Amino acid sequence: MELGNQTLVTEFILIGFSWNFQVCIFLFIFFFIIYIMTMLGNGFLIFTVIVSPQLHTPMYYFLCNLSFLDLCYSSNALPRFLYDVLSKSRRISVIMCLTQMSIGLILAGIECTLLAVMAYDRYIAICFPLYYTTIMSWRVCRNITASMWLGSIFFSSFPTIFQPPVFCKENQVNHFYCEALILMELACGDTSIYKLSAVITGVFTLLVPTVFIVGSYICIIISILKIHSSQGRCKAFSTCASHLTLVVLFFGTCMTMYMGQVKIFSSHMKYISLIYIVGTPLLNPVIYSLRNNEVKGAFAKILTRCLLY
Repeated sequence: MELGNQTLVTEFILIGFSWNFQVCIFLFIFFFIIYIMTMLGNGFLIFTVIVSPQLHTPMYYFLCNLSFLDLCYSSNALPRFLYDVLSKSRRISVIMCLTQMSIGLILAGIECTLLAVMAYDRYIAICFPLYYTTIMSWRVCRNITASMWLGSIFFSSFPTIFQPPVFCKENQVNHFYCEALILMELACGDTSIYKLSAVITGVFTLLVPTVFIVGSYICIIISILKIHSSQGRCKAFSTCASHLTLVVLFFGTCMTMYMGQVKIFSSHMKYISLIYIVGTPLLNPVIYSLRNNEVKGAFAKILTRCLLY
């Protein structure tokens, strides 16, 4: 496509959900409360794990990483949305929009891999408890973390850096967030590299981790069914239920968005994206804290120490 006679877009207008003032006030209050709860919940989980020596295990190390990712993920989207929802223009520069999109893709890629690693961690803990500390050593955990971050940064940023997108179509984005799919529709010129990147990223960050997680849980369920004690089975199932709940929510909505959309980004998809952008970061600390006796016990000890001093 020739771009010489077309006006390049330098900023976008994020349409969001509504322009009605009363609705915008309600949305601001609602999502502000959600954002504060997300910050407090994930911050509480990170703080509890750090200051509690009994929680210094690979399971809680990865959970701490997940909470940190959720803090970053929410902060990448919600502060801008809260600003836009009360703004009359809702304008965002192309550079800022691409930055938000890239950060979101990087964090989402890391979270997909991390959820698969957490499933593998539970598989080793339940199926091979005697070898757990050897297989999931701190050196292995650190290497996994470094690989997740470096790999996601490279694969998520490479297409944008290698061939920066040019926008010359309409500048209205029917979303509250700079979603990669909708920006790809607005890009001019050859977008094949972005489409190829989306397919490859979808396979390696959605399909492969999903298959890995399903395989891990099949092995876990087989191992749990061999436990003779009903109390032991219930405890093992309870340990995995919270992780599986989060996995279904996160991967289900991401696959609906990035693997269910073939040609056109439908306007109703922005409501589905609320689940993985806003919902899972909020639910993560709730699921892992309220359903976990070790976390509740550790927090009770922290409160007791604070009250005594």
